[in-house]
Amino acid sequence: MWSKKVVLSKIFEALYVKVLVNIIIQKTKTLIYIEVYGRKGVVEHIHNEFDTPTPSQQMIDFITSYTKETPYFYISYLDPSNTQGVVPTCNKNKLAYYKDISSCEYLCFNNSWTFYTSKSELYELEKEQGLLGVDFVFSPFVVLANFFQDKISSHISLYVLILEDSIVLSVFEDSMLLYGEHLVVKITDDEDTFSHVDDEDITEIEDALDENIDLEDIDVDDNIESLEDFGDIEDLDSLEDIEDFSDNRDIEEELQEGDMDLKEGDKEHFNQDYSRFTLIEESVAHYYKDDRYESKFLENIYIADSVGVSYDLKKLLEEEMFFNVYIRRIDIGVEVSEIAKKELGL
Repeated sequence: MWSKKVVLSKIFEALYVKVLVNIIIQKTKTLIYIEVYGRKGVVEHIHNEFDTPTPSQQMIDFITSYTKETPYFYISYLDPSNTQGVVPTCNKNKLAYYKDISSCEYLCFNNSWTFYTSKSELYELEKEQGLLGVDFVFSPFVVLANFFQDKISSHISLYVLILEDSIVLSVFEDSMLLYGEHLVVKITDDEDTFSHVDDEDITEIEDALDENIDLEDIDVDDNIESLEDFGDIEDLDSLEDIEDFSDNRDIEEELQEGDMDLKEGDKEHFNQDYSRFTLIEESVAHYYKDDRYESKFLENIYIADSVGVSYDLKKLLEEEMFFNVYIRRIDIGVEVSEIAKKELGL
């Protein structure tokens, strides 16, 4: 969380509402979530979407209509950098063991782990968003940890935040981060889809899932780029009792799955989710192989879904990687606002 706001006197602060503007920049559009915060809490909240990843006059006018009446407004962004990640230590002498972050800004989280992002990409963000301003830039790893804070303090699990064109992945055990990676999903230039699998491939893969055969035997052109090769695991320590981990919240999420209206596996959604599955599969393989990380057996995956994944992703993770899969919907703008309020002490 990188702050550039000069805080005004507390004496004047009580006279005004506070306006929290939360901006999520995507490949082709920008999501904006605004909260108007009074002395008794949130008095108004607004969602909007603009078909541009850069500030437009329409976007500026929309935001200004909420910020012009108060000096207490804060512009927060979900970090859009490609070069970002986490390392499982806050010891400055050990950071380089995991990653050379000399060209990055980095911060320690809860005296436990460090998240980082590219200095040059932060500069470009400030330059591009100059008309709006930049008060906070929040790491999606912090958003993910906050969203699943009721889970990361218990048994070891894999946690995944699915965004439009990226995936944020972390492994936590007893609130300790063991591993994390930021993965960029490559989208083709000619259309906003992940279309590297054709109809014949889809049929073949779906048949494979039904028959529980190895997907590695299927020849599919994997056109995916991951941002960085993060590394991963040695010893496999299986959980002693899966029922201990399936607490009431887990069971509730599993039973309510039918109410989540997961998309059917049409070609576009299947392509997207097969790409996501492949990235998750590759990242977990890194976690198990890289001896820099404390590798323990993963049996559960919690997904924060901001895009509306299809049933295909769940099925792939269950039948090909043998995960117990739990999916929660996440409003990413609301979650960024929650982090901003914590930063501001609201």
